[in-house]
Parts: sequence; structure tokens; C-alpha cells
Amino acid sequence: MPGVIIEAIAKVATEYSHTKMVAFTASSSKDTAISALEAGVLGYVLKGSTLEELADAIQQVHMGDTYLSPSVSANVVAGLRQQARYRTMERVRFSKREEDVLRLLLRGSTNREIADALSLQEKTVKHYMSVLIQKLDVRNRVEVVLAAQQLESSGALVRTSQMN
Repeated sequence: MPGVIIEAIAKVATEYSHTKMVAFTASSSKDTAISALEAGVLGYVLKGSTLEELADAIQQVHMGDTYLSPSVSANVVAGLRQQARYRTMERVRFSKREEDVLRLLLRGSTNREIADALSLQEKTVKHYMSVLIQKLDVRNRVEVVLAAQQLESSGALVRTSQMN
């Protein structure tokens, strides 16, 4: 369908809130599926699906349930979880020292190198790592770096100082 589909879905969902929509599409992109769901569709069915699957989707949506083609459902759930985690991360506030540690982590620095660069004890850097793991709701150093990369690319990691 030509045009701005997501906007059209959102307009129908807003103006005709009683209307239940199923997207029947060739796009298996999780981002497209999430956008369609957020705009107001209750069903997301891929064009390669069987007639029985399409009928099942329409029936489930008619009853008020949400339906996703199995081949996109796992990716959509993972994408929604990632979005929720990202929204949580955006609300996290860091101290200046935590930001300094994050920036050095993004450069690939070890705890020892971070300690030397910031004139800290290595034990203190390990403490900051524990704080960052907790604040970012991640499990380890690698996930701290990945989360920091996301924050930096989105501009949510505000530069409060320039580091050499």
C-alpha cells in the first residue's frame, strides 16, 4: 500500500477506535511490526502465511486478542523488551565520575587503565562498575559497554567534561 502506512494506521486507530485492524504485509521487520502494533493494529500477518493462519488471526483480533505471525513474534517480543530496557536506561542519571568511567569503557580501557586515567584505586573503579551494572540493569561489563554505546549514539549520555 503506497503512502505513510503507520500514520494511516494511527489515524484509523484514533478516529475509529472500535475498528480492529490486522496488517497483512510482506515485511518481516521487527521494527515495522512494532511500529504497526504501537500505531494500533492488533494483528500482524505475513503475506506468505497460510489462509488458515490469516483466518485465525482475523478471528483472534475480532475477539480482542493480539496476533503475530510466528516467524516475527519472537523478534517483536525481543524488540519490545529492548525498547523497554532502553527507555529505562534513558532515565538513568550518572554522576560525573560514572560518566568518566563509561567514556573510558567505551574506549576499551581496562579497570587498571581507568584507575590510572582518573587517579583512582582499581578497587574504586570496580565499585563504579558495580554501580553501573546496577543502574543500567545489566549483568556484566560487556553489557555495560553495549548499553553505554546505545546511550551515546542516542545522545542520552551527555558529555559533562572533555577527556583527553
